[in-house]
Amino acid sequence: MNHKTTIRKTFDQNNGILRLVPNFVPRRFSKPGRRLRLHPDDYFALGIQRGGIKERWFSSTIPAMNGPLAAPDEGMSYVAVSDEVKDKVLFRDFVQELGADLIGDELYQKYGTWPMYSKFFDFEEPLFHHVHLTFEAAARVGKLGKPEAYYYSPQMNNYPGTFPHTYFGFSPDVTKEEVKARLLDYEKRDIRITELSRAYRIELGTGWYTPPGVIHAPGSYLTYEPQWNSDVNSVYENITSGEIYPYDFLVENCPDDKKYDMDYVLSLLDWEKNVDPDYRKTYFRPPVTCSHSDERHTEKWVTYGNDYIAAKELTVQPGQTVTVYDQAAYGCILVQGHGKLGGYDAEAASMLRFGQQSADEYFVSEGAAKRGVVIENHSKWEPLVMLKHFANNNPDMPRKEPVTC
Repeated sequence: MNHKTTIRKTFDQNNGILRLVPNFVPRRFSKPGRRLRLHPDDYFALGIQRGGIKERWFSSTIPAMNGPLAAPDEGMSYVAVSDEVKDKVLFRDFVQELGADLIGDELYQKYGTWPMYSKFFDFEEPLFHHVHLTFEAAARVGKLGKPEAYYYSPQMNNYPGTFPHTYFGFSPDVTKEEVKARLLDYEKRDIRITELSRAYRIELGTGWYTPPGVIHAPGSYLTYEPQWNSDVNSVYENITSGEIYPYDFLVENCPDDKKYDMDYVLSLLDWEKNVDPDYRKTYFRPPVTCSHSDERHTEKWVTYGNDYIAAKELTVQPGQTVTVYDQAAYGCILVQGHGKLGGYDAEAASMLRFGQQSADEYFVSEGAAKRGVVIENHSKWEPLVMLKHFANNNPDMPRKEPVTC
């Protein structure tokens, strides 16, 4: 059976719903939070030199920017085309072959691909203060900007790590000159740039939207992160939790002739957004419960109010069966419970070995989403909980909070 035939057969026999293979990603910096439900022996499965596994990516068509030692497909999702571990095909190939049949006419005509991915971001210690490039700045180095959002799932956070607070932007009274003075000392001393920022304690069951150009230092809870198809940043903090980050981390996404131009580095910031005096009011995202929720199930928007990405949390009560309708394609990950998702036996992972298949991650085509996906909770006691990530074409997404959908 050839590649194209395998793709079409897998899509058709499962009524437009795909089961994806777990996609774990190492990072060479910081410490693993060990909340990814990966076997304790496998957090360094790719070797000590690659760093610990700290992320799991969902519905990804792009590779991670992980340096010269990374495999070309690192960070890219695969679709399981049978129950055999070796039988898998890149999700990107499914998107290219199926096109609008999978992701819908609007996304296919506009982007030619699935334009976002999501991930679990799992660090025991807080991450460095960094900024994701705007689309304009990213285009100068041949890349895309990176808007992203955070949701803190209670099911995935049995402990808070060492610092469950996230820094966003700078204090409204901070000037560009103060920031520039710190950055000029990047290779000389601990610049402690978060002294110029402001931190918010993380509240489980809520989230934030972070536009490109806004500097932030994520706290140490595991984060569910829907984001645009990009993996670019600039690291403005040279020492975090005792770990040193070289100057290259600050300028790796700057043109070669701008790497020692601190005014250019500062231009990567969307300054007005960084010093917004009402930052929490503007970007904090409490959950918005959908009006179709009832005693059998509850659905909430947890990412909304932006032009790029959206996400929901679906909870099905014990012993219940529901049909869930959406107006756009989406990826999803189960974080609690077991039962059926369409024709699949579905279950949240408890402990995975690196490289094995699972029954917790899926991609639902636009057609299947509109027809309705039947979800059964087979537990007598536990709810079945699923996180669902969308691109920017779900018309039901709340544009502003607080509203109901």
